[in-house]
Amino acid sequence: MQRGRAAPRHAVEPRTFSPRTRCQASGCDESNDRFADMKFRTFVPLLTYPDASTEATVRNAAAAARLIGDELHALALEADIPQVKSALSSALTKLPKMIQSAERMSAQNRETLLAQAHAEAEAQGLDLTTSVAKVQPAMLGEVAAGHARYFDMVLLGWTRGHPGVRMVAEALLLGSGRPIMLVPDEMPVQRFGRVSIAWDGSRVAARAVSDARVLLERADEVSVITVTDEKPLKEEAAGERLAENLRKSGLKAQFSAVRAEDGPIAETLQRHAVELGTNLLVMGGYGHSRLRDFVLGGATEGVFSDLRLPVLLSH
Repeated sequence: MQRGRAAPRHAVEPRTFSPRTRCQASGCDESNDRFADMKFRTFVPLLTYPDASTEATVRNAAAAARLIGDELHALALEADIPQVKSALSSALTKLPKMIQSAERMSAQNRETLLAQAHAEAEAQGLDLTTSVAKVQPAMLGEVAAGHARYFDMVLLGWTRGHPGVRMVAEALLLGSGRPIMLVPDEMPVQRFGRVSIAWDGSRVAARAVSDARVLLERADEVSVITVTDEKPLKEEAAGERLAENLRKSGLKAQFSAVRAEDGPIAETLQRHAVELGTNLLVMGGYGHSRLRDFVLGGATEGVFSDLRLPVLLSH
């Protein structure tokens, strides 16, 4: 594992609401606050084969990590392609060379991506650690999810038409136990001043709000959005109730009800969030895994199919 500390250059200074700050404000005994110096640690998996993660993925991950905390870990997933022993493979005399070429390309992509990660971390004044895992292509998602469990939040660049990103995203959402932020490559991360919450009063929505706390504390405005005609709601005033509780916690929060009118719920949520000037949409991630096949809920599937802004998903 490699570690480096870079000097700030053009870094965006986040608002700080650390446990130490809250302890000083409330007059508690700081010597007894064991968590006062805890860092919020973010994690980004980088794909190297067959299609590598993009420069925008690395750049956005570093920018988002700097806005959230001070530390980012980049894991490069390098291809380890197994030798196939069969009558067919014996007939394909070029197969070993093809495998060597693919693994060499993967290693080159790994070097390029990690070099860029160090450069972006230096530009942001960000603590960066890196590691490499050699992985069979079919196991990319499972390995990424296992590594993600040791960090606080996953940052994943969303490259349209990249099947590897979709596979890893599904595995991370349902298998890592960590919130995952999807960031479209075409949208440079600048700040998360306006955050919207997709709220239906469910367990996964509540978990998403809790996982997003570090971002909500830094937001200038928080909007709670409830789609009222997509499914029966257990509590009609659930959205306003959440907004009120957020206001009691010291946040500037508002509530808005929207109607899907038979349209896709993910499209409705994202469109309304964009109209509000949202920088980040927080929502629960529905779904379950079955023998490495992932079955996603309607809203989650809609986000994966047509991501329009940064979205924090929590399962």
